[in-house]
Amino acid sequence: MYSKQPKKMLIMNILDILRKYTDENHRLSQKEIVDILKTEYDMTVERKTIKRNLMNLIEFGYDIEYSEAIRMIPNRKTGELEESYILSDFYLVRDFTDGELRLLIDSLLFSKHIPYSQCKELIVKLEGLSNRYFKSRVKHIRTMPESATNNKQLFLTIETLDEAISHKKQVSFTYNDIGIDKKPHPRLNGEGKVREYIINPYQIAAVNGRYYLICNYDKYDDVSNYRLDRITDIKILDTPQKPMKKVKGLEKGFDLPKHMAEHIYMFSGESDIVTFSLKKYLVSEVIDWFGNDIEFFDESREEIKARVKVNLSAMRKWALQYALHTRVLSPQSLVDGVREDIEKASENYQIEKGR
Repeated sequence: MYSKQPKKMLIMNILDILRKYTDENHRLSQKEIVDILKTEYDMTVERKTIKRNLMNLIEFGYDIEYSEAIRMIPNRKTGELEESYILSDFYLVRDFTDGELRLLIDSLLFSKHIPYSQCKELIVKLEGLSNRYFKSRVKHIRTMPESATNNKQLFLTIETLDEAISHKKQVSFTYNDIGIDKKPHPRLNGEGKVREYIINPYQIAAVNGRYYLICNYDKYDDVSNYRLDRITDIKILDTPQKPMKKVKGLEKGFDLPKHMAEHIYMFSGESDIVTFSLKKYLVSEVIDWFGNDIEFFDESREEIKARVKVNLSAMRKWALQYALHTRVLSPQSLVDGVREDIEKASENYQIEKGR
């Protein structure tokens, strides 16, 4: 039970009631609002006061819908029946539908880059954008992915990078690897000290449930990619960002869809034209990986060939993953590399079998 509140809080309490109890499928009459004010806010008001405050809220810009009906009531003085407009079925129109909120919540649950505690806080905030009926339907999604990062600096990293990219400034940070203790450990330089990365940041992209920084490591002239959940101790430097035209692969500017299609695992390094054959039942999955720029040719009954520009290191890993369904045709260096990987994998299992 709320303590007795001053009358000036009435309009805010009515708005609070609409937020908590209403949507298109759950509407309130003026009498029902009166009853809730009495039981939950310890406020006693008349219906005409409710109507006046509801109209004020609408005038203030709140998107409140209602129905209007005409009733015949006797005039107090003459006793003659007169038309009277009755307003009812009030509800607050939401900025987000329940389906849209559920989609946003699911995206948080399936993300791997947001720390467990911060993910829960964000979900609670999203739930607060709807009403009590929505909250009752999402109780079963409290379980968080165990693979989520525990890097509490993630949101600070995102904000810092956003500012640095906007102002075309370099950043420095520590980059971490996960050890067998499942905790982050800073990468070290040749002297055994924590290595400082000086980076020219250009773009942040979400790939496979994780955030990546697309940038240039200042010591080199090519494109690099770093996972944001592995970055700590980030700082904006006074030094200006290296122009993209001086970075190999970005001479003509940055094309995010093209970059993402070429870097399917976000590996750094050289990209080249690769041709490979694949089983036709894999076509949809291949397009999911490489995008619509992939070219298909030489179709047969069961197989088809494909040509695409892609990062060679990423393609080598992809070809090994899909070795039962695909075969790399060119370049020859990539063919030799995949063959070498398959032979080493076979040797590993032969050793296991010999034991």
